[in-house]
Amino acid sequence: MGAGHGHGHGHAHGPDPDAKGTAAGAYRGQLRITLGITLTVLLVEIAGAAVTGSLALLADAGHMATDAIGVSMALLAIHFANRPASERRTYGYARAEILAAVLNCVLLLGVGGYILVEAVERLITPAEVPGGVTVIFGSVGVVANVVSLSLLMRGQRESLNVRGAFLEVLSDALGSLAVVVAAVVIMATGWRRADPVASLLIGVMIVPRTVKLLREALDVLLEAAPKGVDMVEVRAHILALPGVQGLHDLHVWTITSGLPVLSAHVVVAPDVLDAVGHEKLLHDLQGCLGSHFDVEHCTFQLEPGGHQAHETRLCH
Repeated sequence: MGAGHGHGHGHAHGPDPDAKGTAAGAYRGQLRITLGITLTVLLVEIAGAAVTGSLALLADAGHMATDAIGVSMALLAIHFANRPASERRTYGYARAEILAAVLNCVLLLGVGGYILVEAVERLITPAEVPGGVTVIFGSVGVVANVVSLSLLMRGQRESLNVRGAFLEVLSDALGSLAVVVAAVVIMATGWRRADPVASLLIGVMIVPRTVKLLREALDVLLEAAPKGVDMVEVRAHILALPGVQGLHDLHVWTITSGLPVLSAHVVVAPDVLDAVGHEKLLHDLQGCLGSHFDVEHCTFQLEPGGHQAHETRLCH
């Protein structure tokens, strides 16, 4: 709730961050199933790589290991994010989800780099890879990853944390498909470099999506305005309300996925404050933002004209 320095009035509508679960929390069950599937395929592909000597299969197994770590971190982050707030951490541990997304990105970039280096070496010195067995192991990965993707499809639109896990599984599904295609090419043509070429494709698929996710997660950590919230429009809508004379200290940021927050000091004509009352003005402000922007948790401080200068003197 905002403080008014004797003149303003704080007000908030919508869910309280202290009481609301994070966007990823609703998909805890799907993430657990995905983790089980990922660990199973990881073991299958490690065995397959040992039997066939396929770099593409080993690369996909390495990526599966990263997926398992990433999904585990996502689940751990959800656990911490839904812990209650405290006097010291007034928003609780909601940001743990975003930190998990950043760590996932670091892991993904590391795996992608390793795969690219190994693939280049195999292009120079190709190894013998039995295509038929590799097709079988690669197909297991394709089917398992498609199941995991279907579980996470909806959640990845609502949470960066879930999206991190989704992108890992997506690149893994494409990687498993590349393994199968490469094995078929080796069986049909005998071209052994198809295996490292598939590995290169896996590495290339990992990096761009990871960079995009990292940029979005860093925007949250740096408290950038949420995507889809135009600050110019927000300011214009508030200033257009009857009686509003000015606006300052306007901030919109994201605590974690699905939890945007807004705070602002709104300067109102004194006669309007007296005639209409704080409660009516606050409801008008909330209604204005609620109908035009996806920001549920808002804190406003209403001030009479000239109060900003008083604030500046107090701060100094």
